[in-house]
Amino acid sequence: MRDIYAIGDLQGCQTSFEELLALLPQDADLWLAGDLINRGPRSLDTLRQVIALGNRVTAVLGNHDLHLLAVAAGVRQAHGSDTLDDILNAPDRDALIDWVRHRPLAHFDRGHLMVHAGVLPQWDAAQVVTLAHDVETQLRGPDWQTFLSRMFGNQPDQWREGLPDEDRRRLTINALTRLRFCTADGRIDFKLKEGADAATDDLKPWFDAPNRRTADVTVVFGHWSALGLVMRDRVLGLDTGCVWGGKLSAVKLADAPAQRDLIQIDCPQVRDPFGSGDGKKRSKIKKSEKAEDAFKAAKEEKLGKSARKIEKIGKNAEKRVKLEKVEKVEKTAKRKEA
Repeated sequence: MRDIYAIGDLQGCQTSFEELLALLPQDADLWLAGDLINRGPRSLDTLRQVIALGNRVTAVLGNHDLHLLAVAAGVRQAHGSDTLDDILNAPDRDALIDWVRHRPLAHFDRGHLMVHAGVLPQWDAAQVVTLAHDVETQLRGPDWQTFLSRMFGNQPDQWREGLPDEDRRRLTINALTRLRFCTADGRIDFKLKEGADAATDDLKPWFDAPNRRTADVTVVFGHWSALGLVMRDRVLGLDTGCVWGGKLSAVKLADAPAQRDLIQIDCPQVRDPFGSGDGKKRSKIKKSEKAEDAFKAAKEEKLGKSARKIEKIGKNAEKRVKLEKVEKVEKTAKRKEA
């Protein structure tokens, strides 16, 4: 039985992908945790290389991969931060899009369940595969463009039996490709994007939700660069922020965590997580080895600037008070002299 190495989000960083591949056994199978493209500088090259690897690769769909399909279908506008034009303008564009839309949303094998983002606590592995297959059938069908036109939105944000088909499929997509934090009863939070230390009493990382029904299998995922590498008994998080100047990570899958093999490479920072959509850079960004540290550093920098601004306002107010007192004394003295 061949080894399997699971790899985190590539996001168009083809040079880093090549460097990582050179360190992996050439006969190993590769599981890619989604977001193959977008934001990085070489989305087309990355996609073509993944396709060229043939049956060695099993790749699940991420939110950026679905975004590519929606833009290609004409049902969603491109973002200013996208790096998808080379794919959309490629002479083999139709074949590339066709390959992407035939990827699974979830993959389960050898006791490991791979999705891009996360799994709602009410779902077990078999249900995840069933729900994912329903969406996959729509994406692979002749009306996939119309299907995608109805799939973007934040509602419903919680699972319940008997959801209408469209709502069930939208929730499936959102959970498997966008989930980070949720409540104990599986309500998705779409706003909080920081690391696990941002959890509250109500909101927990999806893998820390009590009574999670996928706790009996190892869930492999990416998507959450602010979270960084997570290697627990039954949880394997692999998005270590390659595109943000973090690392690209591969882990050999094994039944026992002690038998896992972690291989990482350092990645150049090709995108600024705090830059504007048109690619302009902030004048001051604190660089860090890990993407999550970059988020924290920038947040602290912003808070520091706010504190300095408040302090400056306070000092100016104090000066005005002193000047007013001096002026009042001078006016009183003048009245006495008169």
